[in-house]
Amino acid sequence: MEPLAATVRTVYLERLGQEQFDVLVIGGGITGAGVALDAAARGYRVALVEKADFASGTSSKSTKLAHGGIRYLPQFDFAMIQEGVIERGLMVRHAPFLVRPLPFIIPVYEHMPWPSSLPVRPPTDFGLALVLDIGLWMYDLMAGWLNIGRHKRISAGETLRRVPKLRRTGLKKALLYYDAQTNDAQLTVTVLRTAAQFGAVVTNYTQVTGFTRANGKLNGAVVCDKLTGQEVTVLARHIINATGVFAEQVAALTGDEPKATVEPSKGIHLVVARERLCISDTAVVLPETEDGRILYIIPWSARAIIGTTDTGTGDLDDPQASPADIAYLLKHVNKYLEADLTDDDILSVYAGYRPLVKSRGARAAELSRTHVVLQEINGMVTIVGGKLTTYRRMAQDTVDVLAKRDGMPISHPTQKLLLNGAIGWRNAKREIEARGQQLGLAPDVVEHLAFTFGSNANTVLDLVNEDKSLRERLIPDLPYLHAEVVYACRAEMAMTLEDVLARRTRIILEDGTRGMGIAPAVAALMARELGWSNDQTHSQVEQYRALVGHQLEAEGLQTVLQTDSNL
Repeated sequence: MEPLAATVRTVYLERLGQEQFDVLVIGGGITGAGVALDAAARGYRVALVEKADFASGTSSKSTKLAHGGIRYLPQFDFAMIQEGVIERGLMVRHAPFLVRPLPFIIPVYEHMPWPSSLPVRPPTDFGLALVLDIGLWMYDLMAGWLNIGRHKRISAGETLRRVPKLRRTGLKKALLYYDAQTNDAQLTVTVLRTAAQFGAVVTNYTQVTGFTRANGKLNGAVVCDKLTGQEVTVLARHIINATGVFAEQVAALTGDEPKATVEPSKGIHLVVARERLCISDTAVVLPETEDGRILYIIPWSARAIIGTTDTGTGDLDDPQASPADIAYLLKHVNKYLEADLTDDDILSVYAGYRPLVKSRGARAAELSRTHVVLQEINGMVTIVGGKLTTYRRMAQDTVDVLAKRDGMPISHPTQKLLLNGAIGWRNAKREIEARGQQLGLAPDVVEHLAFTFGSNANTVLDLVNEDKSLRERLIPDLPYLHAEVVYACRAEMAMTLEDVLARRTRIILEDGTRGMGIAPAVAALMARELGWSNDQTHSQVEQYRALVGHQLEAEGLQTVLQTDSNL
Protein backbone atom coordinates (compact mmCIF):
# COMPACT_ATOMS: atom_id res chain seq x y z
CA MET A 1 0.00 0.00 0.00
CA GLU A 2 1.14 3.56 -0.71
CA PRO A 3 2.82 5.18 2.34
CA LEU A 4 0.58 8.26 1.96
CA ALA A 5 -2.70 6.47 1.29
CA ALA A 6 -5.64 8.05 3.09
CA THR A 7 -6.37 4.66 4.68
CA VAL A 8 -2.85 4.54 6.16
CA ARG A 9 -3.51 7.74 8.09
CA THR A 10 -5.36 5.84 10.85
CA VAL A 11 -2.38 3.53 11.28
CA TYR A 12 -0.03 6.52 11.43
CA LEU A 13 -2.17 8.16 14.12
CA GLU A 14 -1.90 5.03 16.25
CA ARG A 15 1.86 4.96 15.75
CA LEU A 16 2.15 8.62 16.78
CA GLY A 17 0.85 7.74 20.23
CA GLN A 18 2.69 4.45 20.61
CA GLU A 19 6.25 4.98 19.37
CA GLN A 20 9.23 6.98 20.57
CA PHE A 21 10.54 9.16 17.76
CA ASP A 22 13.88 10.84 17.29
CA VAL A 23 12.41 13.85 15.51
CA LEU A 24 8.95 15.42 15.53
CA VAL A 25 8.48 17.93 12.72
CA ILE A 26 5.62 20.41 13.17
CA GLY A 27 4.46 21.80 9.83
CA GLY A 28 3.59 20.07 6.56
CA GLY A 29 4.60 22.77 4.11
CA ILE A 30 7.66 22.47 1.89
CA THR A 31 10.04 23.35 4.75
CA GLY A 32 8.66 20.74 7.13
CA ALA A 33 8.51 18.20 4.32
CA GLY A 34 12.15 18.86 3.52
CA VAL A 35 13.19 18.49 7.16
CA ALA A 36 11.28 15.21 7.47
CA LEU A 37 12.97 13.83 4.36
CA ASP A 38 16.46 14.95 5.34
CA ALA A 39 16.13 13.55 8.86
CA ALA A 40 14.62 10.26 7.69
CA ALA A 41 17.29 9.87 5.01
CA ARG A 42 19.95 10.20 7.74
CA GLY A 43 18.35 7.38 9.70
CA TYR A 44 16.30 9.30 12.25
CA ARG A 45 12.88 7.98 13.29
CA VAL A 46 10.68 10.83 12.11
CA ALA A 47 7.09 11.94 12.68
CA LEU A 48 5.50 14.95 10.96
CA VAL A 49 2.20 16.60 11.86
CA GLU A 50 0.35 19.32 9.95
CA LYS A 51 -2.65 21.17 11.38
CA ALA A 52 -4.45 21.43 8.02
CA ASP A 53 -3.62 19.82 4.69
CA PHE A 54 -0.11 19.47 3.35
CA ALA A 55 0.97 22.67 1.56
CA SER A 56 -2.30 24.36 2.50
CA GLY A 57 -0.48 27.55 3.52
CA THR A 58 2.34 29.39 1.81
CA SER A 59 3.57 26.27 0.02
CA SER A 60 0.62 26.22 -2.38
CA LYS A 61 0.44 30.01 -2.84
CA SER A 62 3.80 30.78 -4.45
CA THR A 63 4.68 32.02 -7.93
CA LYS A 64 5.46 28.35 -8.78
CA LEU A 65 9.12 29.09 -9.50
CA ALA A 66 12.44 27.53 -8.56
CA HIS A 67 14.67 30.54 -8.99
CA GLY A 68 17.89 32.14 -7.87
CA GLY A 69 16.31 35.54 -7.37
CA ILE A 70 17.27 38.10 -9.99
CA ARG A 71 15.60 40.71 -7.79
CA TYR A 72 18.61 40.43 -5.45
CA LEU A 73 21.14 41.37 -8.15
CA PRO A 74 20.61 45.12 -7.67
CA GLN A 75 21.11 44.60 -3.93
CA PHE A 76 24.39 42.71 -4.50
CA ASP A 77 23.08 39.85 -2.33
CA PHE A 78 25.32 37.36 -4.09
CA ALA A 79 25.37 34.76 -1.31
CA MET A 80 21.60 34.40 -1.46
CA ILE A 81 21.62 34.30 -5.25
CA GLN A 82 24.30 31.61 -5.36
CA GLU A 83 22.43 29.48 -2.85
CA GLY A 84 19.26 29.90 -4.91
CA VAL A 85 20.73 29.01 -8.31
CA ILE A 86 22.55 25.97 -6.89
CA GLU A 87 19.39 24.69 -5.19
CA ARG A 88 17.41 25.40 -8.37
CA GLY A 89 19.82 23.17 -10.29
CA LEU A 90 19.53 20.41 -7.70
CA MET A 91 15.73 20.58 -7.85
CA VAL A 92 15.82 20.07 -11.62
CA ARG A 93 18.04 17.03 -11.15
CA HIS A 94 16.17 15.55 -8.19
CA ALA A 95 12.70 15.87 -9.77
CA PRO A 96 13.12 16.50 -13.52
CA PHE A 97 9.47 15.66 -14.16
CA LEU A 98 8.24 18.27 -11.69
CA VAL A 99 10.84 21.06 -11.92
CA ARG A 100 11.55 22.20 -15.47
CA PRO A 101 13.66 25.00 -16.96
CA LEU A 102 11.67 28.01 -18.14
CA PRO A 103 12.95 30.94 -20.24
CA PHE A 104 12.28 34.48 -19.01
CA ILE A 105 12.60 37.75 -20.89
CA ILE A 106 13.33 41.16 -19.41
CA PRO A 107 12.29 43.84 -21.94
CA VAL A 108 14.55 46.88 -22.21
CA TYR A 109 12.99 50.21 -23.20
CA GLU A 110 14.37 53.61 -24.08
CA HIS A 111 14.68 55.92 -21.06
CA MET A 112 14.00 53.01 -18.75
CA PRO A 113 14.68 54.01 -15.10
CA TRP A 114 17.38 52.37 -13.03
CA PRO A 115 16.06 49.94 -10.43
CA SER A 116 15.27 51.95 -7.31
CA SER A 117 16.69 49.12 -5.18
CA LEU A 118 20.18 49.54 -6.68
CA PRO A 119 22.42 50.63 -3.76
CA VAL A 120 25.08 52.12 -6.07
CA ARG A 121 24.26 54.27 -9.09
CA PRO A 122 26.32 53.29 -12.17
CA PRO A 123 27.98 55.98 -14.30
CA THR A 124 25.48 57.76 -16.52
CA ASP A 125 27.15 56.47 -19.68
CA PHE A 126 26.43 52.87 -18.69
CA GLY A 127 23.41 51.48 -20.51
CA LEU A 128 20.84 49.64 -18.45
CA ALA A 129 20.97 46.71 -20.87
CA LEU A 130 24.71 46.39 -20.27
CA VAL A 131 24.25 46.40 -16.51
CA LEU A 132 21.51 43.75 -16.79
CA ASP A 133 23.76 41.73 -19.09
CA ILE A 134 26.60 41.82 -16.56
CA GLY A 135 24.23 40.87 -13.77
CA LEU A 136 22.89 37.88 -15.70
CA TRP A 137 26.43 36.72 -16.52
CA MET A 138 27.00 36.62 -12.77
CA TYR A 139 23.69 34.80 -12.36
CA ASP A 140 24.89 32.14 -14.80
CA LEU A 141 28.39 31.87 -13.36
CA MET A 142 27.23 31.46 -9.76
CA ALA A 143 25.23 28.38 -10.79
CA GLY A 144 28.40 26.71 -12.07
CA TRP A 145 27.87 23.21 -13.44
CA LEU A 146 24.29 23.30 -12.16
CA ASN A 147 23.30 26.10 -14.52
CA ILE A 148 20.20 25.26 -16.57
CA GLY A 149 20.74 27.64 -19.50
CA ARG A 150 22.85 30.64 -20.44
CA HIS A 151 21.27 34.03 -20.86
CA LYS A 152 21.47 36.01 -24.09
CA ARG A 153 20.31 39.24 -25.67
CA ILE A 154 17.44 39.06 -28.13
CA SER A 155 16.19 41.64 -30.59
CA ALA A 156 12.99 43.62 -30.27
CA GLY A 157 11.60 41.54 -33.15
CA GLU A 158 12.25 38.21 -31.44
CA THR A 159 10.90 39.63 -28.18
CA LEU A 160 7.63 40.53 -29.87
CA ARG A 161 7.41 37.13 -31.54
CA ARG A 162 7.51 35.57 -28.08
CA VAL A 163 5.21 38.16 -26.49
CA PRO A 164 3.19 39.85 -29.27
CA LYS A 165 1.21 42.05 -26.88
CA LEU A 166 4.27 43.55 -25.20
CA ARG A 167 4.25 47.33 -25.45
CA ARG A 168 6.15 48.23 -28.63
CA THR A 169 6.79 51.93 -28.08
CA GLY A 170 10.43 52.41 -27.08
CA LEU A 171 11.24 48.67 -26.99
CA LYS A 172 14.95 48.27 -27.80
CA LYS A 173 15.72 44.65 -27.00
CA ALA A 174 15.36 42.10 -24.23
CA LEU A 175 17.50 39.85 -22.08
CA LEU A 176 16.53 36.17 -22.05
CA TYR A 177 17.61 34.02 -19.11
CA TYR A 178 16.53 30.77 -17.44
CA ASP A 179 14.99 29.81 -14.14
CA ALA A 180 12.67 26.87 -13.47
CA GLN A 181 8.99 26.22 -12.82
CA THR A 182 7.29 23.76 -10.50
CA ASN A 183 3.92 22.84 -9.05
CA ASP A 184 4.52 23.91 -5.45
CA ALA A 185 1.78 21.86 -3.79
CA GLN A 186 2.66 18.73 -5.76
CA LEU A 187 6.34 19.22 -4.93
CA THR A 188 5.48 19.30 -1.23
CA VAL A 189 3.44 16.09 -1.46
CA THR A 190 6.21 14.45 -3.49
CA VAL A 191 8.83 15.31 -0.86
CA LEU A 192 6.53 13.94 1.85
CA ARG A 193 5.96 10.71 -0.08
CA THR A 194 9.72 10.35 -0.37
CA ALA A 195 10.11 10.92 3.38
CA ALA A 196 7.43 8.29 4.05
CA GLN A 197 9.37 5.84 1.88
CA PHE A 198 12.27 6.38 4.28
CA GLY A 199 10.00 5.51 7.19
CA ALA A 200 8.64 8.90 8.26
CA VAL A 201 5.17 8.84 9.87
CA VAL A 202 3.28 11.68 8.19
CA THR A 203 -0.22 12.99 9.00
CA ASN A 204 -2.32 15.96 7.96
CA TYR A 205 -5.14 17.58 9.97
CA THR A 206 -3.23 16.95 13.20
CA GLN A 207 -2.68 20.09 15.27
CA VAL A 208 -0.22 20.59 18.10
CA THR A 209 -2.08 21.99 21.13
CA GLY A 210 0.64 21.76 23.77
CA PHE A 211 3.98 20.26 24.74
CA THR A 212 5.39 17.88 27.34
CA ARG A 213 8.70 18.20 29.18
CA ALA A 214 11.30 16.15 30.96
CA ASN A 215 14.14 17.73 32.94
CA GLY A 216 13.18 21.19 31.71
CA LYS A 217 13.39 20.31 28.02
CA LEU A 218 10.62 19.52 25.57
CA ASN A 219 10.20 15.81 24.98
CA GLY A 220 6.90 15.64 23.14
CA ALA A 221 3.76 17.34 21.91
CA VAL A 222 0.04 16.90 22.43
CA VAL A 223 -1.58 16.48 19.03
CA CYS A 224 -5.29 16.64 18.16
CA ASP A 225 -6.71 14.86 15.12
CA LYS A 226 -9.00 17.56 13.71
CA LEU A 227 -11.05 15.00 11.76
CA THR A 228 -12.02 12.89 14.78
CA GLY A 229 -11.17 14.98 17.85
CA GLN A 230 -8.85 12.24 19.13
CA GLU A 231 -5.77 13.41 21.08
CA VAL A 232 -2.40 11.68 21.28
CA THR A 233 0.91 12.56 22.87
CA VAL A 234 3.85 12.22 20.50
CA LEU A 235 7.21 11.67 22.21
CA ALA A 236 10.41 12.76 20.46
CA ARG A 237 13.98 13.64 21.40
CA HIS A 238 14.04 16.60 19.01
CA ILE A 239 11.15 18.91 18.11
CA ILE A 240 11.35 21.01 14.94
CA ASN A 241 9.13 24.05 14.47
CA ALA A 242 8.77 24.39 10.68
CA THR A 243 5.46 26.22 10.63
CA GLY A 244 6.42 29.28 8.60
CA VAL A 245 4.34 32.32 9.47
CA PHE A 246 2.96 30.44 12.50
CA ALA A 247 6.41 29.87 14.02
CA GLU A 248 5.94 32.41 16.82
CA GLN A 249 2.49 31.05 17.69
CA VAL A 250 3.74 27.47 17.93
CA ALA A 251 6.81 28.48 19.94
CA ALA A 252 4.56 30.44 22.33
CA LEU A 253 2.66 27.23 23.18
CA THR A 254 5.71 26.16 25.18
CA GLY A 255 5.22 29.05 27.61
CA ASP A 256 8.78 30.24 27.00
CA GLU A 257 9.77 33.47 25.26
CA PRO A 258 10.35 32.48 21.62
CA LYS A 259 13.41 33.52 19.64
CA ALA A 260 11.49 33.18 16.40
CA THR A 261 10.54 36.54 14.88
CA VAL A 262 8.59 36.41 11.65
CA GLU A 263 7.31 39.28 9.51
CA PRO A 264 4.49 37.87 7.35
CA SER A 265 4.22 39.54 3.96
CA LYS A 266 1.19 38.94 1.78
CA GLY A 267 1.67 38.11 -1.87
CA ILE A 268 -1.23 37.71 -4.29
CA HIS A 269 -1.42 36.30 -7.81
CA LEU A 270 -3.94 36.53 -10.62
CA VAL A 271 -4.69 33.67 -13.01
CA VAL A 272 -5.95 34.50 -16.50
CA ALA A 273 -6.32 32.63 -19.78
CA ARG A 274 -2.93 32.40 -21.46
CA GLU A 275 -4.41 33.24 -24.85
CA ARG A 276 -5.65 36.54 -23.42
CA LEU A 277 -2.01 37.68 -23.09
CA CYS A 278 -0.70 35.83 -26.16
CA ILE A 279 2.38 34.58 -24.34
CA SER A 280 4.30 31.54 -25.53
CA ASP A 281 6.29 29.18 -23.32
CA THR A 282 8.31 32.17 -22.15
CA ALA A 283 7.77 34.06 -18.91
CA VAL A 284 7.93 37.84 -18.82
CA VAL A 285 9.58 40.01 -16.19
CA LEU A 286 7.92 43.40 -15.81
CA PRO A 287 11.06 45.36 -14.91
CA GLU A 288 9.87 47.64 -12.14
CA THR A 289 6.73 48.90 -10.48
CA GLU A 290 6.08 52.27 -8.90
CA ASP A 291 7.04 50.80 -5.51
CA GLY A 292 10.30 49.25 -6.69
CA ARG A 293 9.23 45.64 -7.24
CA ILE A 294 9.44 43.41 -10.27
CA LEU A 295 6.45 41.39 -11.42
CA TYR A 296 6.20 38.16 -13.39
CA ILE A 297 3.84 36.81 -16.00
CA ILE A 298 4.29 33.03 -15.95
CA PRO A 299 2.84 30.53 -18.45
CA TRP A 300 1.01 27.78 -16.55
CA SER A 301 -0.49 25.12 -18.81
CA ALA A 302 -3.33 26.92 -20.63
CA ARG A 303 -3.25 29.74 -18.10
CA ALA A 304 -0.93 32.57 -17.08
CA ILE A 305 -0.02 33.55 -13.53
CA ILE A 306 0.57 37.24 -12.75
CA GLY A 307 2.31 38.26 -9.54
CA THR A 308 3.21 39.17 -7.00
CA THR A 309 2.67 41.81 -4.33
CA ASP A 310 4.39 42.57 -1.02
CA THR A 311 1.90 44.01 1.43
CA GLY A 312 0.96 43.88 5.09
CA THR A 313 -0.50 41.07 7.09
CA GLY A 314 -3.96 40.01 8.23
CA ASP A 315 -5.53 36.78 9.43
CA LEU A 316 -2.70 34.27 8.95
CA ASP A 317 -5.18 31.40 8.60
CA ASP A 318 -7.17 33.23 5.95
CA PRO A 319 -5.04 35.19 3.46
CA GLN A 320 -7.24 36.96 0.94
CA ALA A 321 -6.61 39.30 -1.95
CA SER A 322 -8.22 42.71 -1.70
CA PRO A 323 -9.64 44.76 -4.60
CA ALA A 324 -6.64 47.10 -4.17
CA ASP A 325 -4.20 44.17 -4.55
CA ILE A 326 -5.94 43.06 -7.72
CA ALA A 327 -6.05 46.59 -9.17
CA TYR A 328 -2.30 46.97 -8.50
CA LEU A 329 -1.42 43.92 -10.60
CA LEU A 330 -3.84 44.79 -13.41
CA LYS A 331 -2.44 48.32 -13.58
CA HIS A 332 1.15 47.18 -14.05
CA VAL A 333 0.33 44.42 -16.52
CA ASN A 334 -1.60 46.89 -18.64
CA LYS A 335 1.34 49.31 -18.44
CA TYR A 336 3.68 46.84 -20.16
CA LEU A 337 1.27 44.74 -22.24
CA GLU A 338 -1.34 45.97 -24.69
CA ALA A 339 -3.92 43.67 -23.15
CA ASP A 340 -6.39 45.95 -21.36
CA LEU A 341 -7.04 43.31 -18.72
CA THR A 342 -10.01 43.88 -16.44
CA ASP A 343 -11.63 42.04 -13.54
CA ASP A 344 -13.69 40.11 -16.07
CA ASP A 345 -10.53 38.42 -17.41
CA ILE A 346 -9.57 36.98 -14.03
CA LEU A 347 -10.20 33.25 -13.65
CA SER A 348 -8.96 33.11 -10.08
CA VAL A 349 -6.92 34.91 -7.45
CA TYR A 350 -4.81 33.40 -4.70
CA ALA A 351 -3.00 34.89 -1.73
CA GLY A 352 -0.44 33.66 0.78
CA TYR A 353 2.02 34.90 3.38
CA ARG A 354 5.79 34.76 3.11
CA PRO A 355 7.50 33.96 6.43
CA LEU A 356 10.15 36.69 6.25
CA VAL A 357 12.73 37.10 8.99
CA LYS A 358 11.78 40.24 10.91
CA SER A 359 13.95 43.34 10.53
CA ARG A 360 13.19 46.67 12.17
CA GLY A 361 12.22 49.52 9.84
CA ALA A 362 12.44 47.59 6.56
CA ARG A 363 9.67 47.48 4.00
CA ALA A 364 8.35 44.02 3.09
CA ALA A 365 9.94 44.23 -0.36
CA GLU A 366 13.32 44.86 1.30
CA LEU A 367 13.21 42.09 3.90
CA SER A 368 15.61 39.23 3.38
CA ARG A 369 14.40 35.87 2.11
CA THR A 370 17.30 34.20 3.89
CA HIS A 371 16.61 31.51 6.46
CA VAL A 372 17.63 31.24 10.09
CA VAL A 373 17.83 28.15 12.32
CA LEU A 374 17.17 29.01 15.97
CA GLN A 375 17.64 26.88 19.08
CA GLU A 376 15.13 27.76 21.78
CA ILE A 377 16.04 27.47 25.46
CA ASN A 378 13.63 24.53 25.83
CA GLY A 379 15.36 22.54 23.11
CA MET A 380 12.97 23.29 20.25
CA VAL A 381 14.65 24.04 16.93
CA THR A 382 12.87 26.62 14.79
CA ILE A 383 13.51 27.20 11.09
CA VAL A 384 12.19 30.51 9.74
CA GLY A 385 12.52 32.50 6.53
CA GLY A 386 13.70 31.09 3.24
CA LYS A 387 11.77 30.33 0.08
CA LEU A 388 10.47 27.40 -1.93
CA THR A 389 13.67 27.04 -3.97
CA THR A 390 15.95 26.64 -0.98
CA TYR A 391 13.79 24.20 1.00
CA ARG A 392 16.38 21.40 0.72
CA ARG A 393 19.21 23.57 2.03
CA MET A 394 16.99 24.89 4.83
CA ALA A 395 16.20 21.33 5.85
CA GLN A 396 19.85 20.31 5.65
CA ASP A 397 20.94 23.17 7.90
CA THR A 398 18.19 22.30 10.39
CA VAL A 399 19.05 18.61 10.64
CA ASP A 400 22.76 19.49 10.91
CA VAL A 401 21.88 21.10 14.26
CA LEU A 402 20.37 17.80 15.45
CA ALA A 403 23.33 15.79 14.21
CA LYS A 404 25.75 18.04 16.10
CA ARG A 405 23.65 17.70 19.27
CA ASP A 406 23.76 13.92 18.92
CA GLY A 407 27.45 13.80 18.08
CA MET A 408 26.69 12.18 14.75
CA PRO A 409 28.88 12.62 11.67
CA ILE A 410 27.48 15.28 9.34
CA SER A 411 26.18 13.77 6.10
CA HIS A 412 24.02 15.33 3.41
CA PRO A 413 22.19 12.52 1.61
CA THR A 414 19.60 14.80 0.00
CA GLN A 415 22.25 16.44 -2.17
CA LYS A 416 22.00 13.44 -4.50
CA LEU A 417 18.63 11.98 -3.55
CA LEU A 418 16.06 11.60 -6.32
CA LEU A 419 12.49 12.31 -5.26
CA ASN A 420 9.65 9.82 -5.53
CA GLY A 421 8.75 9.45 -9.21
CA ALA A 422 12.16 10.50 -10.57
CA ILE A 423 14.00 7.17 -10.64
CA GLY A 424 14.22 5.92 -14.21
CA TRP A 425 12.43 9.04 -15.42
CA ARG A 426 13.61 8.97 -19.05
CA ASN A 427 12.46 5.42 -19.67
CA ALA A 428 9.31 5.98 -17.63
CA LYS A 429 8.42 9.03 -19.73
CA ARG A 430 8.59 7.00 -22.93
CA GLU A 431 6.49 4.26 -21.36
CA ILE A 432 3.88 6.76 -20.12
CA GLU A 433 3.62 8.37 -23.56
CA ALA A 434 3.18 4.99 -25.25
CA ARG A 435 0.60 3.77 -22.72
CA GLY A 436 -1.30 7.03 -22.86
CA GLN A 437 -1.56 6.75 -26.62
CA GLN A 438 -2.74 3.14 -26.37
CA LEU A 439 -5.44 4.20 -23.91
CA GLY A 440 -6.59 6.94 -26.26
CA LEU A 441 -5.70 9.84 -23.98
CA ALA A 442 -5.12 13.26 -25.49
CA PRO A 443 -1.49 14.48 -25.71
CA ASP A 444 -2.07 17.32 -23.22
CA VAL A 445 -3.45 14.82 -20.69
CA VAL A 446 -0.48 12.47 -21.10
CA GLU A 447 1.97 15.35 -20.75
CA HIS A 448 0.18 16.59 -17.65
CA LEU A 449 0.28 13.14 -16.01
CA ALA A 450 3.95 12.62 -16.83
CA PHE A 451 5.07 16.02 -15.59
CA THR A 452 2.96 15.87 -12.44
CA PHE A 453 3.58 12.35 -11.18
CA GLY A 454 6.76 11.22 -12.94
CA SER A 455 7.03 7.44 -13.05
CA ASN A 456 3.98 7.27 -10.74
CA ALA A 457 1.85 8.33 -13.70
CA ASN A 458 1.85 4.65 -14.60
CA THR A 459 -0.27 4.02 -11.50
CA VAL A 460 -2.80 6.61 -12.70
CA LEU A 461 -2.82 4.91 -16.10
CA ASP A 462 -3.45 1.58 -14.36
CA LEU A 463 -6.59 3.11 -12.83
CA VAL A 464 -7.73 4.29 -16.26
CA ASN A 465 -7.09 0.86 -17.72
CA GLU A 466 -9.10 -0.84 -14.96
CA ASP A 467 -12.05 1.58 -15.08
CA LYS A 468 -12.59 3.39 -18.36
CA SER A 469 -14.92 5.93 -16.71
CA LEU A 470 -11.88 7.34 -14.91
CA ARG A 471 -10.37 8.48 -18.21
CA GLU A 472 -12.87 11.34 -18.49
CA ARG A 473 -11.71 14.90 -17.90
CA LEU A 474 -12.95 16.70 -14.81
CA ILE A 475 -13.07 20.03 -16.71
CA PRO A 476 -13.38 20.01 -20.54
CA ASP A 477 -10.47 22.40 -21.24
CA LEU A 478 -8.15 21.18 -18.48
CA PRO A 479 -6.09 17.95 -18.47
CA TYR A 480 -7.21 16.59 -15.08
CA LEU A 481 -8.83 13.14 -15.10
CA HIS A 482 -11.33 11.46 -12.79
CA ALA A 483 -8.56 8.94 -12.11
CA GLU A 484 -6.53 11.62 -10.34
CA VAL A 485 -9.21 11.98 -7.67
CA VAL A 486 -8.96 8.27 -6.88
CA TYR A 487 -5.16 8.47 -6.96
CA ALA A 488 -5.16 11.46 -4.59
CA CYS A 489 -7.05 9.39 -2.01
CA ARG A 490 -5.03 6.22 -2.50
CA ALA A 491 -1.55 7.74 -2.73
CA GLU A 492 -1.53 11.38 -1.53
CA MET A 493 -3.63 11.41 1.67
CA ALA A 494 -6.38 13.63 0.26
CA MET A 495 -8.97 13.85 3.05
CA THR A 496 -11.31 16.65 1.93
CA LEU A 497 -12.82 17.98 -1.27
CA GLU A 498 -10.70 21.11 -0.95
CA ASP A 499 -7.55 18.95 -0.79
CA VAL A 500 -8.30 17.59 -4.25
CA LEU A 501 -9.63 20.70 -5.98
CA ALA A 502 -7.12 23.15 -4.50
CA ARG A 503 -3.88 21.19 -4.09
CA ARG A 504 -3.78 17.63 -5.53
CA THR A 505 -5.15 19.24 -8.67
CA ARG A 506 -5.04 23.02 -9.20
CA ILE A 507 -8.60 23.27 -10.47
CA ILE A 508 -9.45 26.04 -8.00
CA LEU A 509 -6.83 28.17 -9.76
CA GLU A 510 -7.36 27.17 -13.37
CA ASP A 511 -11.13 26.82 -13.74
CA GLY A 512 -13.29 29.89 -14.28
CA THR A 513 -15.83 28.66 -11.71
CA ARG A 514 -13.03 27.56 -9.36
CA GLY A 515 -14.21 23.97 -9.50
CA MET A 516 -17.76 24.67 -8.38
CA GLY A 517 -19.32 22.86 -11.33
CA ILE A 518 -17.38 19.66 -10.76
CA ALA A 519 -17.45 19.68 -6.93
CA PRO A 520 -20.36 17.20 -6.51
CA ALA A 521 -18.83 14.69 -8.94
CA VAL A 522 -15.42 14.89 -7.26
CA ALA A 523 -17.02 14.52 -3.83
CA ALA A 524 -18.88 11.43 -5.05
CA LEU A 525 -15.61 9.85 -6.22
CA MET A 526 -13.96 10.63 -2.90
CA ALA A 527 -16.95 9.25 -0.98
CA ARG A 528 -16.46 5.92 -2.72
CA GLU A 529 -12.78 5.87 -1.71
CA LEU A 530 -13.08 7.25 1.82
CA GLY A 531 -16.43 5.78 2.86
CA TRP A 532 -18.27 9.07 3.32
CA SER A 533 -21.99 9.00 4.02
CA ASN A 534 -24.42 11.04 1.92
CA ASP A 535 -24.48 13.70 4.63
CA GLN A 536 -20.68 13.85 4.75
CA THR A 537 -20.48 14.13 0.98
CA HIS A 538 -23.02 16.94 0.90
CA SER A 539 -21.19 18.70 3.73
CA GLN A 540 -17.92 18.58 1.79
CA VAL A 541 -19.57 20.26 -1.20
CA GLU A 542 -21.16 22.92 0.99
CA GLN A 543 -17.86 23.64 2.75
CA TYR A 544 -16.15 24.03 -0.60
CA ARG A 545 -18.87 26.35 -1.87
CA ALA A 546 -18.47 28.47 1.26
CA LEU A 547 -14.70 28.64 0.73
CA VAL A 548 -15.05 29.89 -2.84
CA GLY A 549 -17.80 32.32 -1.90
CA HIS A 550 -15.64 33.76 0.87
CA GLN A 551 -12.76 34.27 -1.57
CA LEU A 552 -14.95 36.06 -4.10
CA GLU A 553 -16.44 38.33 -1.47
CA ALA A 554 -12.98 39.37 -0.21
CA GLU A 555 -11.74 39.97 -3.75
CA GLY A 556 -14.74 42.04 -4.76
CA LEU A 557 -15.08 40.09 -8.00
CA GLN A 558 -18.55 39.74 -9.44
CA THR A 559 -17.68 37.17 -12.12
CA VAL A 560 -18.24 33.42 -11.51
CA LEU A 561 -20.74 31.58 -10.06
CA GLN A 562 -23.47 30.73 -12.45
CA THR A 563 -23.59 27.18 -11.18
CA ASP A 564 -26.25 24.54 -11.21
CA SER A 565 -28.97 25.09 -8.62
CA ASN A 566 -28.54 21.47 -7.50
CA LEU A 567 -25.00 22.09 -6.23
